[in-house]
Amino acid sequence: MLNALLKVGKTKGKRVGRGYGSGKGGHTIGKGTKGHKSRSGYANPRPGFEGGSMPLSRRIPKLKGFSREYLKQKYMSVGIDIEFLSKQFKSGEVVSIASLLKKGLIKRRAVKVKIIGNGDISHKLIFEGINFSASARKLVETAGCTIK
Repeated sequence: MLNALLKVGKTKGKRVGRGYGSGKGGHTIGKGTKGHKSRSGYANPRPGFEGGSMPLSRRIPKLKGFSREYLKQKYMSVGIDIEFLSKQFKSGEVVSIASLLKKGLIKRRAVKVKIIGNGDISHKLIFEGINFSASARKLVETAGCTIK
């Protein structure tokens, strides 16, 4: 009856390096001979470590030019073709940065939006707070759209 019961929980492995009586004892205790892995306190080396030789990340020459944070572009400006607007918006709808975000045409980081005159627009839209290229402005005005 007691011999039919199932074992509960995990059994721990043999304790390595605790003498001959531990079951896995002796001289090298299953770790092989010599080297970093056989010593106590062994941990895997950091990523990119190549055994003491010069790592790849330091062997490759560095790129020239500035990479300072204050010189990087902080505010993203996005250009959108008129063609996309005519497909996404219906006649009489307001086109603003908020509405473009809602439709998924621009990312949240975008601060400035400029409409570029690639394609045609057939229906009348209302534009608020958006810049235009010269060709796009011409197309929008001929289509009868209002710019605020």
